[in-house]
Amino acid sequence: MLKKDLILRNPLRSLGREGEEILTAGRFGAVLAPAGVGKTAFIVQLALNAMLQEKNVLHISLDEPVTKVSLWYEKLFQDLASRSRWTRLDGALEDLLPHRFIMTFKTEGFTVPRLEERLTDLTAQNIFRPEMVLIDGFPFGEATRERLMALQLLAVRLGVFAWFTVHTHRHEAPTPDGLPPALAEAGDLFDVILRLEPKGADIVVEPLRGIAVEAGEKRLHLDPATMLIRGEN
Repeated sequence: MLKKDLILRNPLRSLGREGEEILTAGRFGAVLAPAGVGKTAFIVQLALNAMLQEKNVLHISLDEPVTKVSLWYEKLFQDLASRSRWTRLDGALEDLLPHRFIMTFKTEGFTVPRLEERLTDLTAQNIFRPEMVLIDGFPFGEATRERLMALQLLAVRLGVFAWFTVHTHRHEAPTPDGLPPALAEAGDLFDVILRLEPKGADIVVEPLRGIAVEAGEKRLHLDPATMLIRGEN
């Protein structure tokens, strides 16, 4: 089946771990990169892998409309499926959509109480109960630690884990532990940190925390043309 074939293309399989096992309930992961390098594409592929395994994914986007987020899923799913041996794809993505819910906020309007209120409505009415959360565009800045700790408490109560995208800047010097300034005051709240590093015409996925790449194991890359995750050539 197409679904089983795509599950075998788990974007973190080359790191020797199954994506959903990397984080447990209440724990955070981060994907770091400058603008335009592929943070959203990376987390959408994490989401698609979870959806293929019938896990419910809540995608929270700050300042991007639902239609634009949906296009990421459509494009990346079609590109992933085109690499498989299956030619009949009609309805394949639609079969996965019950496992995804997109929620959008304006950055300035995003607060933990507002998120909790909307999530409570979803779960109380049995509309959607997430198992994995993506937060794309979280404003790492003032009071970051306080807000992240509140989000972590919410994640524990809901029994979910969360992946965040973190916008970095090439000109910024890292902290002594190798993290970008955006995570300086809250880096300890993240169990897994991955950096998307442009190198020439390639984009390398570099684990900074939480995943050990053993000698001889393949590193992950993003194809700059399609933004699909792939193993080393």
